Amino acid sequence: MSSTAEPATSRPERTWLVSEHLDDVLGRLRPLDPIELRLLEAQGCVLVEDVTVPVALPPFDNSSMDGYAVRVADVAAASEEFPAVLTVIGDIAAGSGELPRVGPGEAARIMTGAPLPPGAEAVVPVEWTDGGSGGGPASGMLAHSAAPEGAGGEVRVHRPAAARAHVRARGSDVGAGELALRAGTVLGAPQISLLAAIGRATVRVRPRPRVVVLSTGSELVPPGEPLGPGQIYDSNSFALAAAARDAGAIAYRVGGVADDAATLRATIEDQLIRADLLVTSGGVSVGAYDVVKEALTGLGDDADGVRFRKLAMQPGKPQGFGFVGEGGRDRAPLLALPGNPVSAYVSFELFVRPAIRTLMGVEPVHRTVVSAVCPEGVASSLPGRRQFLRGRYDADENAVTPVGGSGSHLVKALAHANALIVLPEETTSLEPGGTVDVVLLD
Repeated sequence: MSSTAEPATSRPERTWLVSEHLDDVLGRLRPLDPIELRLLEAQGCVLVEDVTVPVALPPFDNSSMDGYAVRVADVAAASEEFPAVLTVIGDIAAGSGELPRVGPGEAARIMTGAPLPPGAEAVVPVEWTDGGSGGGPASGMLAHSAAPEGAGGEVRVHRPAAARAHVRARGSDVGAGELALRAGTVLGAPQISLLAAIGRATVRVRPRPRVVVLSTGSELVPPGEPLGPGQIYDSNSFALAAAARDAGAIAYRVGGVADDAATLRATIEDQLIRADLLVTSGGVSVGAYDVVKEALTGLGDDADGVRFRKLAMQPGKPQGFGFVGEGGRDRAPLLALPGNPVSAYVSFELFVRPAIRTLMGVEPVHRTVVSAVCPEGVASSLPGRRQFLRGRYDADENAVTPVGGSGSHLVKALAHANALIVLPEETTSLEPGGTVDVVLLD
């Protein structure tokens, strides 16, 4: 008696939980190797080393005001009626090297950031003086180029100054040998400012991942061009590239790849040279023109090539993940997302964003999740699937309201949402006033 093997297409396909798919993705990724980058190139990257301060900051005592460097005793009795009259011995500008010594009865005109000269104990702001004019209180200094005589003559000081008044002490910001930034710090503008201030020209970081975003579909037209019959504008590649940037990646958008397996395969192979991660949208379902599965077959090793699976979630049931390329630098992970705009975006938030953050080696990997009240409730939810509804979260009220319907094509509702309402697999409805988990998207 003979038997015929059951066709592969008729075998039941296992449905994966959202957590299983996410664990599979993150468990097979590793942070990118560290590299040395110049400061501006390192913006948005993660430090992989502690940075200590080589020299004190500021490196010398300096003035915090435009005014006059004086000895405290010389101005102790100064007043509007009886000003202290001091001899001006010169100017001290920021960056001055040779500094005059301020002796008894003397003052040096000093600018903000200029080093405090020897002999001086404090700085009196120019507004506390006559500015050398011989009149009442000055409102400021004339430019040295316009009035070089201001560096000499006499100045009348109308108020006393305590020792170290308006003086920034050496090391008052950070001392030599102190820790400036810890490993794991994401470098933004303030951190780059500090690194530059302590003299670091380069830093060792994990680079921002290069993410190539491809949207598939012969019906897609770039925004700005006229639509033909049956055509729609390509929004996915723009949305996913923007989301990748928000996550910290360098994003490259390749939009509107035609529904042709050879074309898609060639496009992916061309992009591998600049990709730490590839993201496709569309072509992962069961239609006759869903060419992503066909195109990706054979692009990776048997052990870790792209695999397609169904997830117990809505929206975003069809997903794919694996590695493409022949190894070495041209081998990269690929996440294949569904093509409906909401499905693609929700899938990005759940799977691609954590993947990007993992490659960066930065915490937190996941979006913040809070528990919130849903005053309206949810009438129905598909049993056996984890549902992600668009919502508007009010932090003051700790309440969330569904936005739009559950359809995966409702882009307008997505644009007005700032959160995802999570309904677990076993939940089929939520009573008004019930509590739900909320993924914050801001």
